[in-house]
Amino acid sequence: MNFKISIRQMILFLFMCTLIFLPLFSVSAYNVNENAFDYYIGTGKYDITGPPAEVVMMGYADSNQKTEGIHMRLQSRAFVIQEKNSDDRVVFVSADLGQIFHSVKQGVMDKLSENGLGHLYRYENVVMSATHTHSGPGGYAHDGLYNFSTYGFHKQNYKTIVEGIYQSIVKAHQSLAPGYIDMAKTNISGVSANRSLDAYDLNPQSERSQYASTVDETMTQLNLRDEKGHLRGIINWFPVHGVSMGKENHLISGDNKGYAAYRYEKEFGSSFVAAFAQSNEGDITPNVRGDGEGLGENDYENTEKAGEIQYLAAKSLSYNASERIQGGIAYKHQFIDFSNIKVDKQFADGQDRRTYPGALGHSFAAGTEDGKGPLDFFYEGMTQPEYDIDDYDNIIPYLQKIIRIVPQVGEMSGSQYPELWEQHYPKPILFAPSKVKPDAWTPQEIPLQLVNIGQFSIASVPAEFTSMAGRRLKEQIQQQFQTQGGKEQTVVIAGLANSYSGYVTTPEEYHAQHYEGASTHFGKWTLGAYLQKFDALTDAIITHRDIDPGRLPKDLSEEQLYLLPGVVFDAAPLFKDFGDVKENVKKSYQAGDQVKVKFWSGHPNNNFKTASTYLKVQNYKNGDWVTVADDGDWETQFKWTRQSTLGATSYVTITWNIPENVKKGTYRIVHEGTYKKVNGKMKNYQGASSSFKIED
Repeated sequence: MNFKISIRQMILFLFMCTLIFLPLFSVSAYNVNENAFDYYIGTGKYDITGPPAEVVMMGYADSNQKTEGIHMRLQSRAFVIQEKNSDDRVVFVSADLGQIFHSVKQGVMDKLSENGLGHLYRYENVVMSATHTHSGPGGYAHDGLYNFSTYGFHKQNYKTIVEGIYQSIVKAHQSLAPGYIDMAKTNISGVSANRSLDAYDLNPQSERSQYASTVDETMTQLNLRDEKGHLRGIINWFPVHGVSMGKENHLISGDNKGYAAYRYEKEFGSSFVAAFAQSNEGDITPNVRGDGEGLGENDYENTEKAGEIQYLAAKSLSYNASERIQGGIAYKHQFIDFSNIKVDKQFADGQDRRTYPGALGHSFAAGTEDGKGPLDFFYEGMTQPEYDIDDYDNIIPYLQKIIRIVPQVGEMSGSQYPELWEQHYPKPILFAPSKVKPDAWTPQEIPLQLVNIGQFSIASVPAEFTSMAGRRLKEQIQQQFQTQGGKEQTVVIAGLANSYSGYVTTPEEYHAQHYEGASTHFGKWTLGAYLQKFDALTDAIITHRDIDPGRLPKDLSEEQLYLLPGVVFDAAPLFKDFGDVKENVKKSYQAGDQVKVKFWSGHPNNNFKTASTYLKVQNYKNGDWVTVADDGDWETQFKWTRQSTLGATSYVTITWNIPENVKKGTYRIVHEGTYKKVNGKMKNYQGASSSFKIED
């Protein structure tokens, strides 16, 4: 066949190819030049998935929300950035957890020290931030309040988290290599909404009018590249709660940020690490339709759609970055007793103010639009004087008197501390965890940290800042660098970092006493205290001044208790073995269908399958079974069900939602697990479904 192409057609063809393929090449190799070596860069990722069954999840504080399996595995993602000509370095960790408690940071720092890395990685230059998923197992704090709904401290979950974060840092350390960093920013709309608008609207109109949205929509991203410009990893900060999966969910999930990371890493391969880190998400929900309703028709669609928006925006920022990060690394870190800070008038309302011992208001028990509390007589907006300490016209004082009967828990009852009612006004005090003896049930000494990488700063806060509170902190630090340091600085907030102490609202928002204000532990002037302390940290970095590191919080690891029994033993049904199929697959399926199979199983808490899997979807290819998906993949679900408590029998249901782009062929599903014998010994087992066809 003979054909001719005109010059005009050829130019048009080449232009279209450029539009289609340039972004793809740009993502992997951008801005290459002969001096593409500013920092040593390392990346690492490791599994931190804890007990998949019968452990209360951390986030909604609902003791009925216990793990029953896995939808996505949880990961710790670590990045080491070291100066080119010195040992000065920082670590940033983003972990798929509800919170980073001090217990976790303490455990990781101890392991680094024990294994010869403590001289390089210390409290002051390691940032650990949680994504704030509400679908991970809890019980890993040393603080009583945060282990209350989980029936205490779950040692194995804690050890898995600490080990996984440690391993991710080690991997990042071992992969250090020359490279450079570029930065990009954008605004993302349509994926988030303000869940406490009444409180937000109390901020000054003149301030609110400066912003196009009632939520902070800023997405900021660092692209970490090798010398040739190939992308090794990203750190993306965007504030939105990890509540796309609701409180009825029982499968472990990284929620919307976990999905976004999964999508980006799946595209680039196993060595690429994508952290979608948390920021000032305190009043920001992905459930844009209100009352827990997100962008989809169910939790899975909500998670996928909210995560997809973040992933696509991040991908765009990877090839549209225009600013290269250059300059030295500096950091300041300080433990501060927030229960008694004198807040200077310049950081308050023109008068000197104070913070006070941690206390929670009545509206703390109300929950939020994303997850309501169990008692209807608690609601957002409960304030003094309507709810007074001497008010006996409602049921709450009577409940508090009942609570006082229980040791330690009773010490939290707010009705015993009239001074706190006055200090925290207009917050009516429901719980006073700071008053529990011998050790407070929430941290009073908390870490503040400021990290500089060239013209980029990370303000690490152990709390959930609201949109406006976060904006005020970022703007103060930026202005201080500009006026005092003479340089333009980009500032991000790393939320839920290094410890956890509830929420931080603006003083105006605090007056509304929505959930966020009721959960602002140290009172109305908590934000003012943060602004004051970060003013000092920023000054110390600009002037290269040393600061008092403060007192390391007390080690509470030996004072932990778990109230629920572990696995006693497992048993298979009569004439059955572990791994036998309970309900088999069909003979054939098509793309888009759902495959479901059930196996008799041991208890999954016998073996968390760390960096492994409970399930494999396998394709028969060239005489071998090749794994194409496992329990870390979005299209699979692993669910455990107890068949009989007395008989100790249980089974697992494995679901595979066949992707539209699947290759036709022969497949099977494999289950791997561990059962516990009566004598306490563990034994591994494996089972496989019948093979099945995927046809056109």
